[in-house]
Amino acid sequence: MKKLNYTAEASIERKKTLKKRIMHHWQMYFIVFLPLLWLILFQYVPLLGSQIAFRDYTFKGGLWGSSWVGLKHFKTFLSSPQFSKLMINTLGLSFYNIVAGVLPPLILALAINYTRRKWFQKTAQMVTYMPYFISTVLVVGILQQLLSLSGPINGMIESMGGDKISFFGEPAFFKTLYVLSGIWQTMGYSAVIYISALASVDQELHEAATVDGASIWQRILHIDIPTILPTVIILLIMSCGRVLSMGAEKVLLMQNSMNMSTSDIISTYVYRIGLTSMQYSYSTAIGLFQSVVSFLMMMAVNKISERVSDTSLF
Repeated sequence: MKKLNYTAEASIERKKTLKKRIMHHWQMYFIVFLPLLWLILFQYVPLLGSQIAFRDYTFKGGLWGSSWVGLKHFKTFLSSPQFSKLMINTLGLSFYNIVAGVLPPLILALAINYTRRKWFQKTAQMVTYMPYFISTVLVVGILQQLLSLSGPINGMIESMGGDKISFFGEPAFFKTLYVLSGIWQTMGYSAVIYISALASVDQELHEAATVDGASIWQRILHIDIPTILPTVIILLIMSCGRVLSMGAEKVLLMQNSMNMSTSDIISTYVYRIGLTSMQYSYSTAIGLFQSVVSFLMMMAVNKISERVSDTSLF
């Protein structure tokens, strides 16, 4: 009995301490409360709508009154003739984007880090960071103007005796245009993460290596890269978690009837059948399939990374 009283008193005391702490630091808790509220309202509450994937949704029946059909829509998608093409296009574009996007920001970060003139270092960082703030619509617009049949690129090709190329009309060019324009837009932003990681490198290691006669390339290879390698791996794991959930905005802007064979991915297919064809249950099922597969892939890559390099997200 005495032990129960002690436990109850300890619980009451902890509650009082927590209340005092909240009242004392209410500004900090308020700052945390707002993003937490946003997360609950816009990320967790909408999860209730995922049950549409298991129903034949109608406006009359609503979210709870529509008939339950189980895995019907998932089976329809997996057995559809578009499934294999969509998966090949999505995985091909995703892995191309991941593999090609690793080295450019890393090289840029190392180059900026070893720049001796501070003014040039800050200018280069600002110039490469600026494209990140350009909207996707504007980026695609610039790309279309540069690569149009009457644009400067085709003008140079024609002046050298070549034939004009319809870059946006050739399916083979779509993935490369998508990836390279994405690297140009996000390279400076991604480099900031690596620059921050490089700032944590112990300068005494560089001084000792310089005294021992190590060149810049040797210092990069044996000091900088091992230090930022965990950051690179974490970013790769996170990228693998989005392998099927690529945004449809840029693809839709670059897509046309001539490059549809390589540009049609799962996200654009969901957009067409969900908003255009109003097949809400079917599109929700495909979206849920994307999320589940991406999550499983991220877990698998995380586990492999943990065993191979002892670096993981959790």
